[in-house]
Amino acid sequence: MSSTLREVLTKGLPPPGSSLSHRTGGHGRGRDVTPLSWKDFFDENRMLDIDGDKFNVYLKGSTGPLFYFLHGGGYSGLTWSCLATELCSRVQCRLLVPDLRGHGLSQTKDENDLSTERQVKDILNIYKAIFEGNGDEEPPYVVVVGHSMGGALAVHVVATNEIPNVVGLVVIDVVEGSAMDALSGMSTFLRGRPASFDSEEKAISWCLQSGATRNRQAARISMPSQIRKTEDGKYTWRIDLTATEPYWVGWFQGLSAKFLSCSPPKLLVLAGVDRLDKDLTIAQMQGKFQNTILPKVGHAVHEDSPDRLADELARFAIRHRFAEPVPGGKPLSAHPMMGMGMMI
Repeated sequence: MSSTLREVLTKGLPPPGSSLSHRTGGHGRGRDVTPLSWKDFFDENRMLDIDGDKFNVYLKGSTGPLFYFLHGGGYSGLTWSCLATELCSRVQCRLLVPDLRGHGLSQTKDENDLSTERQVKDILNIYKAIFEGNGDEEPPYVVVVGHSMGGALAVHVVATNEIPNVVGLVVIDVVEGSAMDALSGMSTFLRGRPASFDSEEKAISWCLQSGATRNRQAARISMPSQIRKTEDGKYTWRIDLTATEPYWVGWFQGLSAKFLSCSPPKLLVLAGVDRLDKDLTIAQMQGKFQNTILPKVGHAVHEDSPDRLADELARFAIRHRFAEPVPGGKPLSAHPMMGMGMMI
């Protein structure tokens, strides 16, 4: 969790019309805020029945390594939509993108159990439902990628060693120390959000004006999946994140040590210069993981700058030789800021 998010949690989101709304491409007259469809970004949408729980997943691609994307709390799989398009234009790959328990279109018997243990089981079961029982087909190489809560879950999942052929772990904008520090302001932050919206378009406008997302296309596909229509015609949040507070500490506590214990190549992407704890600082200087800083983005790094993040994921995959560039695909941009001890 970056210094960018800590500032938001401390000071709250700015009101519509503030200076941030202008910097982030806030909604103005003539600006399109109509929702977009998953079909514009993914090849397939599938509903998995796992022991009576229904998990909604999006799929893209048919060859190459599998990027298994895990979203943050309150988001849905559609938060990765713009990144999905950008990444698949750079490297040959497949994508598995679920709505986690209590989020998006997934429907489970216990929507509020967002404990680490429960969600890790869900993530493993989703993988097995897609890839086990495929006859003689070899399991794909897998890169587990997670943002915020999903970043913590990615670490916990890889640490189980239950997904075969994991060749990479990518954690986006979450560090144990700053995440634990920020939890004290999370409830205040959540209470500061609007309780409801009159329409999906109004929600998308708020998303842009508040700076929650700085990319208009990302807001149009991601924000509608974070809300749902109620009987009175209003739109309210899909999940009550305040009800999950008992699990917050469990997501992040001990994360640094567990991250470093994971054997696959590791990439930590941050939205700003962050404070690494002692273990991470030493490991970074020893080159045990790659640390990349993407400037001028908010906490939703993958929504704000999907092209630059796709460059980093593609570069990471090509460097470690588990993915091939798309013939004639988009060239990779120059490196952003790199932390000391970058693993080459």
